[in-house]
Amino acid sequence: MMRAWFWVPLILLLSTPMAGAQVSTITVAIDHAPPYSDTDGPEPRGLLLDILAPIAAELGLEVRVVPCPFSRCVHMLEQNEVDIMGGLIRTKQREQGLTFVTPAYMALHSSFRFYSLRASDLDITYYEDLHGKRIAVMRGAAHFARFDKDSDIIKVPVTSEQVAVQMLLKKRVDLFIGVEETADHAMSILQQPVHQLIKQPYHFQDSIFGHMAYSRDFASSIRAKQITSLYRSMAEQGRLTELVKPYALPPIQGHSEQ
Repeated sequence: MMRAWFWVPLILLLSTPMAGAQVSTITVAIDHAPPYSDTDGPEPRGLLLDILAPIAAELGLEVRVVPCPFSRCVHMLEQNEVDIMGGLIRTKQREQGLTFVTPAYMALHSSFRFYSLRASDLDITYYEDLHGKRIAVMRGAAHFARFDKDSDIIKVPVTSEQVAVQMLLKKRVDLFIGVEETADHAMSILQQPVHQLIKQPYHFQDSIFGHMAYSRDFASSIRAKQITSLYRSMAEQGRLTELVKPYALPPIQGHSEQ
């Protein structure tokens, strides 16, 4: 199967100091996760691309976008098939194969919620109530440590929240887990029948940070070091805060990471 490749049109090399020099290309994996990224239109768009556009223009880089399901994006990054991905929660396991760039550009103070069919008789009031239930989880995603490490939980990997809702409606799973703030927004955009779903009482409140991350090979390159330097300068100057503002995210400076 041929993979679709997209060239981000925001980079006008003739306007950069490096015009006429040999052009380098960086590959960026983007999953469909509205409102933060959208791969359904004629050209992928989203917050990470908004951030990389001025950096790429200054360095004279072209950005090649690889649309992919979340789990596939992570796998490609781990296998050095792409250079950069965004919106990743930093975990010790992921740090073994990826390099995370700080500060995080996404800070969500939200809950991991469990959604079920309204017509079901489920009552998930305590964590222990999750045992014995089939729970749809985004393949490759990180949640909260207790849940992720619990081998007794029946986890059914899915490629997207849309698939998770479809499986729930068909009663192939009992629950699906999602970040409440993003899941609610995504379901409204994707026109899912949210009226048929309810949020269970049990939830896990957390501060969730989404990072830009590099593949292992790319992290050791001069380009990665240049991108990191410019990215951090943008954060210090408040430019990142201006870029995340349209996405209803809090300022970059001032929040702490776990």
